[in-house]
Amino acid sequence: MSALAPASPSQTFAIMTPVDPSDFYPRFRVIPATVAVRDQTGDWDAEGQSRQLVLSDGGSVVETLKSVQKPYRFVYELTDFRGVFGVLVDHARAEWLFAEEEQRTRVRWTYTFFAKPGRGLVVAGIVKAFWGPYMRHVLPGLVAEVRRRAR
Repeated sequence: MSALAPASPSQTFAIMTPVDPSDFYPRFRVIPATVAVRDQTGDWDAEGQSRQLVLSDGGSVVETLKSVQKPYRFVYELTDFRGVFGVLVDHARAEWLFAEEEQRTRVRWTYTFFAKPGRGLVVAGIVKAFWGPYMRHVLPGLVAEVRRRAR
């Protein structure tokens, strides 16, 4: 998934990276909203920092930063899924890339889900049917936040 943000990679990275997910990740079809962030360690800007996302379906997931290369890339891993995803998903990995393009920033967001044994087809179906559209729904709001704050 990608979008163009109306700011430099440094500005875009500085705005998008530390956002509160509960402000930008709404419920979308079967994907629950992020409703709270708990136990965040640090400012969400260094490898090893973690936080728990509380989801609207009563579930949760832990995010841990695995790589931070300001202002071009950050990667986090999602573990300890609780709720519906906890039955299906062992862990996931998200990567955000920020590259200058025509005096703006091309933001690329990818996700890889690792299913629990015997659940790969179900997870693949959910990702194909719902996760891609979810990302297309979320990313414009983050770009709008960059537009609003980068003035």
